[in-house]
Amino acid sequence: MTSELNIVILAAGKGKRMHSSMPKVLHTLAGKALLAHVLDVANRLTPNQICIVIGHGGESVRNVTSDTSLIWVMQEPQLGTGHAVLQAQPYLDREGLTLILYGDVPLVSLASLKKLIDATQNRVCGILTAIVDDPDGYGRIIRDENNGEVKNIVEDKDANTVQKAIHEINTGIMVIPNQYLHSWLPKLESNNAQQEYYLTDIVKMAVAQNVPVVSSPAMHSWEIMGVNSKVQLAELERIYQHNYAQKLLEKGALLRDPARIDVRGELICGADVEIDVNCVFEGTVILGDHVKVKANCLLKDVSVSEKTTILPFSHIEDAKIGANCRIGPYSRIRPETELIDNVHIGNFVEVKKSRIASGSKVNHLSYIGDTTIGENVNIGAGTITCNYDGAYKHQTIIEDNVFVGSDTQLVAPVTVAYGSTIGAGSTITKDTPKNELTLSRSKQVSISGWKRPSKS
Repeated sequence: MTSELNIVILAAGKGKRMHSSMPKVLHTLAGKALLAHVLDVANRLTPNQICIVIGHGGESVRNVTSDTSLIWVMQEPQLGTGHAVLQAQPYLDREGLTLILYGDVPLVSLASLKKLIDATQNRVCGILTAIVDDPDGYGRIIRDENNGEVKNIVEDKDANTVQKAIHEINTGIMVIPNQYLHSWLPKLESNNAQQEYYLTDIVKMAVAQNVPVVSSPAMHSWEIMGVNSKVQLAELERIYQHNYAQKLLEKGALLRDPARIDVRGELICGADVEIDVNCVFEGTVILGDHVKVKANCLLKDVSVSEKTTILPFSHIEDAKIGANCRIGPYSRIRPETELIDNVHIGNFVEVKKSRIASGSKVNHLSYIGDTTIGENVNIGAGTITCNYDGAYKHQTIIEDNVFVGSDTQLVAPVTVAYGSTIGAGSTITKDTPKNELTLSRSKQVSISGWKRPSKS
């Protein structure tokens, strides 16, 4: 927006109603800390500097980001919003504007903030307002009866009966010219029901000095909702997920039920993507054209190429999935796995840190770890790669056109050569020759006269 913009984020509150030892601003919305949401929108305004006021759990709050350009200020004791901004005053520019944001108001939009800032470019104060059905707990906007201009903000606990009936509320988000802010902050007093220093008292100072106060309504009423309890956090989670689902639908994704999808990061969908109910997407997930994700799947930091189907109850993390693959149901694809095109991973199969080439299949009840599998390989049911010796992990290499019979153990390090066939029930501890059958079994014996034990 402007190089003359400072942003102060108030994030010192303990959040007693959260009933948690965790600082309130570290509770997560859509998989990300509340404060991190606010920082995201703040950075998109490209301010000259961002100052974060912390208090309860201050050191853990600092860990929400690795951005070294941020200015962290401790508020101790915590004596209200005006007192909080006062702690940041030494770090604010003498000219330009300061935008006040809150670490527990995570859904405020870039559009609403830009509109507010634009309204204050002529050296006036600006406040973000909203009209709500239930204004309880919010400060009320008091306007001049003659010209409708803002003349005061009265906090809920200080409001009289007439003022409590007002439905236009102060969101707490304000833009104040720095030339006034430096003068007004030290003059704030705590003569109120809370015995706190209210930032909103600045409005009265502005009116007294004939400094105009403009209001700018939030684009949506849900933007200004704060988090003070787990109930409110859950409400905001549903709002966030509803809005994200609507965006996916507008871009062409088919969601079988938009109310039953959770995106905790970024979901990028190609054309004609279909997503069934109760799917969770974390981190960055990319779904190519015509990908189908069936019910109850979890995908985290995954890219999936076109025409792949992921069947129900599959869990895929930090993996790259090729085109025309078929995964699941009940498959687990663990980190550092790459499946090339036309690979089948079936029910109750776990794959970890492995590469499986085109046309290969692991369809039933198998574990594949630290393994490279070539093209057109068939892995029989119950096969495991024994990759861990108790201290170190070892590699298994399975070359092209191999057939591994059911219930086989491949003890790494080992190479199964091109065209090999492994007989069912084998334990393979040595490299196999190309194009030959390899098996390890004891001779089958039948014992006549043997009787199965039975209860008396």
